[in-house]
Amino acid sequence: MSFSAQFFSNPVRLLAPMEGLTDPLMRQILTQIASDLGRPYDWSVSEFIRITHHVLPEHVFYRYVPELKNNSRTKSGTPIHIQLLGSNAKLMGENALVAAELGAPAIDINFGCPAKTVNNHRGGSVLLDEPHLMRDIISAVRAKTPSHIPVSAKIRLGYTDTSNLQDIKSAIADSGADWLTIHARTKTQGYKPPAYWEKIVSFTELNIPVIANGEIWNHDHALRCATQSNTAHLMLGRGAVTRPDLVAQIDNPDITLPWQALITHQIAFLQGEAKNDLALIGRYKQWLGMLSKGYVEAKELWEDIKRVRDKQSIMDKLQAQMG
Repeated sequence: MSFSAQFFSNPVRLLAPMEGLTDPLMRQILTQIASDLGRPYDWSVSEFIRITHHVLPEHVFYRYVPELKNNSRTKSGTPIHIQLLGSNAKLMGENALVAAELGAPAIDINFGCPAKTVNNHRGGSVLLDEPHLMRDIISAVRAKTPSHIPVSAKIRLGYTDTSNLQDIKSAIADSGADWLTIHARTKTQGYKPPAYWEKIVSFTELNIPVIANGEIWNHDHALRCATQSNTAHLMLGRGAVTRPDLVAQIDNPDITLPWQALITHQIAFLQGEAKNDLALIGRYKQWLGMLSKGYVEAKELWEDIKRVRDKQSIMDKLQAQMG
């Protein structure tokens, strides 16, 4: 069975890799909500693991993707694909092999990260200006990864502009990638609206599945993205963090997660693993700030706790809202 038939027999809905946001704890919470709503994510992709000078020891992979110890799945059963970032094709391939041996169900390669620190060290979206190197990296990873494990790539539309879109497309076509995810903006455009979904269309001419990503915040956006990009396969990023019920609403806009039901998951987040309570509170406030764009109650709670530094006090306020 081809990877296309195995993974894409129906439109897929994916949870995006977002550095500093969709860490293992957030993946656990969001995939649990999706599962509870009856529309689990088909899979999620990990935050990128940076490959620089050597083959990483196993404990690094386990730190980024503890799901590897659970058959590479979250507690709710969502598969987690491992994402690698780097510019050394040989090392990328060797690290992909380690990830595969540890149980990764798929390897994804990051050519989309817009962070200056990453780009300055020749990683992420800056490689969109070097399509031949992109091809070499994907090919090296594909060659080292066992044939039963797919290799995918995630890109943007370009670095500063879209002038070499055709070269990028050709590089992907020659690389051996099993599918492609496209964030429909350049690095320079960052996360500023709009996303240029229509520019994804030419990539759907490739003989591999294409997944559209970028600026999908609600049911209507999802439909327009699918239509304009000419692909039914969607990856959800910040919209899924802001409205954890988004993945279910794409197929059925009547499905909603009320604030009361979300409180339990927020408490679970605050009871999750972190370096310390202050780090966990900081992560929670980041999430709450995003939730405030989707829930009036979140905005009210944010105003109430933004200066609170005690985890139990925040949990008590959440408990009080449950009635």
